[in-house]
Amino acid sequence: MTTNSPGPFSIDEPPRVTTAGRPVEKVSTGYVWMLIIAFLGVYLAFVTPLGYSMAIKISRIAPGHQEYLGYVTGVGAFASMVAGPVVGMLSDRTRSRFGRRRPFLVLGSVIGMLGLLVMAEASSALVLGIGWMVTQMGWGPVTNLLLTSQADMLPEAQRGRVSGLTGVVNQVAPIIGVLIAGGFVDNSLLLFLVPGVLGLIAMLVFVLRVDEPDSRSLPPAPKGDMLRTIAKSYVFNPRRYPDFAWNWFGKFLVFFGITLNTTFTTFFIAERTGKDVTDVAGTIAILGMSSVVSAVLGAVGGGFLSDRLQRRRILTLIGAVFFGAGAALMALAPTLALIVASAFLANLGLGLFFSVDQALTLDVLPERDTDAGRYMGVFALAITLPQGLAPFLAPLFLLAGSSDGSKNYTLLYLVAGAVSALGGLIIFFRVKSVR
Repeated sequence: MTTNSPGPFSIDEPPRVTTAGRPVEKVSTGYVWMLIIAFLGVYLAFVTPLGYSMAIKISRIAPGHQEYLGYVTGVGAFASMVAGPVVGMLSDRTRSRFGRRRPFLVLGSVIGMLGLLVMAEASSALVLGIGWMVTQMGWGPVTNLLLTSQADMLPEAQRGRVSGLTGVVNQVAPIIGVLIAGGFVDNSLLLFLVPGVLGLIAMLVFVLRVDEPDSRSLPPAPKGDMLRTIAKSYVFNPRRYPDFAWNWFGKFLVFFGITLNTTFTTFFIAERTGKDVTDVAGTIAILGMSSVVSAVLGAVGGGFLSDRLQRRRILTLIGAVFFGAGAALMALAPTLALIVASAFLANLGLGLFFSVDQALTLDVLPERDTDAGRYMGVFALAITLPQGLAPFLAPLFLLAGSSDGSKNYTLLYLVAGAVSALGGLIIFFRVKSVR
């Protein structure tokens, strides 16, 4: 079968690869579009609850306890942290006619949908937390495997551009998700399941339309104690791979700041505008849409520039500093107009950082031929671990200096900005093998 996309790769025909499964030519635009659709669906499915739906649910089952959102978010992130490296390692070892990644993409999507169903029917914060853990154990590894697909398929010359395009999706999907979920705010089941169904459909489109090379011809997976192998999937030698390690730590700090900033956005906007959390969907959507242009400029511009200039580190630093400055300005903004302007700057930096650091990660990924899934799972810990720790620690800042029950969002956002900027500095000064 053929496609309208030029180039040696088609959607229905696997690309020519080396014996280890490595790409030898550029991927087609067809593959890139399928990847964009898949990322859009996955982010709709599990970022929408994180950015909006869970706040609505918490306000109903535990009114006045915004800190519960942090606890629920944290336990879910730890579940994803446990599942990610294991699924990545298992996919590396899978030998099937459907390839190494696709079977786990389908399985993860189904598990993620089951978790969303539990969340929709939850009547307590405990059950909501269990549902979010199941959701993260499904959709979290799916996200990692889509990134692993890029490691499998993309030559170095395309990494920045494709990372830029998927970075745009990362920025746009939460906005679309809030707009969709806002239409079902009175129906808890649809509030969670509609974005999830869209994610499931997008993933099925990707799996059915993108043929992954048959992995049965690859060298047999190494034999050994499975428990020892699973334990090994969580660790690596930072002395052997120092650039991977420093990039991991820098991204950990950036995402720690991002999580502090974004987890409580719904409550932050409600407090600053004097509205109830159930009434701010439109405001959040406006805030998000105003930042789409900046996120697109940052993600696409950064991705293309990094490939053209062959520079990654300086662009990641600029992105992290821009985000940090935007978060700090949001903390001090007294009006919605200034909050929107601050968010514009923050999202410009966020889009830039996401796209370029994703390409940088692919550049420094160890053992790409044989253990790409495992190392992408390990690197995902730099995202999931702060997503678990930051919400648990956030109440320390939210409750600091508070004696009347109010929340200290100013301190929270200032800390978020400072930590993110520090992460960018570490990547810039410590990663050596990438320009």
